[in-house]
Amino acid sequence: MDHYLEIQLLADPEFPAPILMNALFAKLHRVLVQRENKRIGISFPTATPNHLGQRLRLHGTAAELDGLMAQPWLKGMRDHTEVSAIVNVPGNAQHIRVQRMQAKSSAERLRRRYLHRHPGTTEEEVRNLIPGMVEKKLNLPYLRLKSTSSGQDFALFLQQSQAGQPVAGEFNGYGLSRTATVPWF
Repeated sequence: MDHYLEIQLLADPEFPAPILMNALFAKLHRVLVQRENKRIGISFPTATPNHLGQRLRLHGTAAELDGLMAQPWLKGMRDHTEVSAIVNVPGNAQHIRVQRMQAKSSAERLRRRYLHRHPGTTEEEVRNLIPGMVEKKLNLPYLRLKSTSSGQDFALFLQQSQAGQPVAGEFNGYGLSRTATVPWF
């Protein structure tokens, strides 16, 4: 992770920044999965506790980032973005972990899952075992995406947390990792 580039969303009167970030991120996800790239991580340098901001930073080696940007994955987004050059990460950069966070957000889904795994249990028993108040809500910024496998919309909640020392590792098709870190500056 010695290089990075930034993609800045440009102000648009027709599309708010979160809609543009969702579209940009969906395109990034598709190209990362298509290329089977596990060496590019992401961060959101202008994120707030409730919003991911208007800048997406991609981290990797110069060769990995150059190969990614040689693909036409930004087609349709060029009028809405400004892409920086690929540059060296500052030497004094801290490191953070950017990972997906999931909550047990649907009591009904938990009940269906319990019924499936425990045949012979009645719906009333499960309703008593899993009350509606078990639901948890996350107060984190998120992206609204569409699953390529199921076609359903879902929220991808993200947490950027200080990690201290750099940790090498692989990233998933979203540029996220539970263990690997990316530079933060």
